[in-house]
Order: sequence, then C-alpha cells, then structure tokens
Amino acid sequence: MEVTLADGTKMEAEVVGADPPNDLAVLRLRDLPPEVTLRPLELGDSLSLKVGQMVVAIGNPFGFDRTMTTGVISALGRVIQSESGGFLGEVIQTDAAINPGNSGGPLLDIEGRVIGVNTAIFSPSGANAGIGFAIPAHTVARVVPELIARGYYRHPWLGIEGQTFDLKPAVARVLRQRLGLQVPDEGVLIVAVYRNSPAHQAGLRGGTRRVRLGNLILPVGGDVIVALDDTPIRTERELRLLLENRYRVGDRVTVRVVRDGKEMDVDVTLAERP
Repeated sequence: MEVTLADGTKMEAEVVGADPPNDLAVLRLRDLPPEVTLRPLELGDSLSLKVGQMVVAIGNPFGFDRTMTTGVISALGRVIQSESGGFLGEVIQTDAAINPGNSGGPLLDIEGRVIGVNTAIFSPSGANAGIGFAIPAHTVARVVPELIARGYYRHPWLGIEGQTFDLKPAVARVLRQRLGLQVPDEGVLIVAVYRNSPAHQAGLRGGTRRVRLGNLILPVGGDVIVALDDTPIRTERELRLLLENRYRVGDRVTVRVVRDGKEMDVDVTLAERP
C-alpha cells in the first residue's frame, strides 16, 4: 500500500486495523523520513452540529487530488446501508459535492476541524447528486483508538442478534387474541438467547413454544424488549444501532422488557460480539 503526501512524497504504508461495519481503517506510514513533518487535523465536535451549517469536503474525486468542495449539512442522524450489508447509523448528510474518490477524505467545519469522514453517496448515476454521507467524528474518536491498540474494534453484544422478531400492532393483536399472549403492540420479541451470552446471564428469556403465523413458524413466549436505558425500542435495527453508537463493551445497560404482560427492568453487562 502506498500513500502520497501533499508535497508529492510517496511512502509505503501498512494497515494497522480495520472495522468494516463502521467503514474505518487506520494506516501506519513506514520509515517516515526525519525531514517530513506531518500535522494531523484536529477532530471537531460532531455532536453539536446543526442542519444548515457550512462544511468543506476534501478528497481525490475521479483522481483529481486535493479537490475541495463546499456545502451545508443537509441532515443528521441518517441510517444508510454499508457495502458489507450492515447499517451505518447517525451519519452526517451533506450537499457538498462528494464523488468516487472522496471516500476517506475529511469533512471539515469552517474552522478546519474534522467533523466527519466521507464514506458514501446516494446517486442513480454514480456521480454527485447532492446527497453525500460522512461518518461523524465522535464515531471516529470511539473506533480509531481501538484499531490502533488491538487492530480491530470490539462491538458490544447482548446475545440475541439474529434471534429476534419485530412486533407490529397487527401481529401483536393476533398473538393476544388467538394465542392469549400478553405482548405489547411494538418491541423486539426475543426468539432465542445464546447460551452464556450477556442476555443469558442476566436472565432474559427466549421463546418457549412455536406457533405458525401464515408462512412463519415463530417461537413465542419470550421477553419483548421495549426500551434500553429509557430509550424506546421498536425494531431490531433500532436496537442494533443504539448498541453500536451509544455503548461499548463492558457497559452496564438497563433493558426494559415485557414479560407475561408486565414491564420489568433487567441489568445487562455488554460483552464483545463473537
């Protein structure tokens, strides 16, 4: 891998760590000459951004190096699907022109501080259509130190991923009226809990019997997650994004569940996702 500095100096680099779910990686320059001085950009505060705030994007679109474009923050807290098939949450949307080759470049505020890392565009043609996205600086500050320290990022884990079902009012009514289950209108129904996972150790319950709903055979009778530390949860995607963006391995969270028609709080210590 090769890195070209602003003065044209070309240097070999190696990957220190990468985290595809957050579309971030860290490179280390090899054999940095003593006469070369690098000045890292300052990370800004991406948590206090406002829609309409002016931003600057710098990158290498279509091979035109050191290209600067300007625009504003169009929206905050967007959720987009990554190339790996997962979801990037809380990303910044901007109308600053971002094209193929801008990815990995900084999104700056007018003070020159990095508020995001350009990551993707939405475009039917593959070129800029005024909708670009950047990973916010607070995600960079959370992920990059772990990539440097251990080469990968530890994603927090409850122990129920892939084993849940999103309740909707119509489905909940069927479960109540036909099966007598006391479930809320919305929430994440725990179908199964992985053995020895944080959820299992905290006593969260999965389904105890199977029922057929149309073409779906669903284990029912488990807990229904309705909130995490008082933040309402309606879908598994909301649960995944909240865990990913607000918590870290080792954090203790309060999971509010509905069990047999009654709400209860269960404390869970998050582990590293296998």
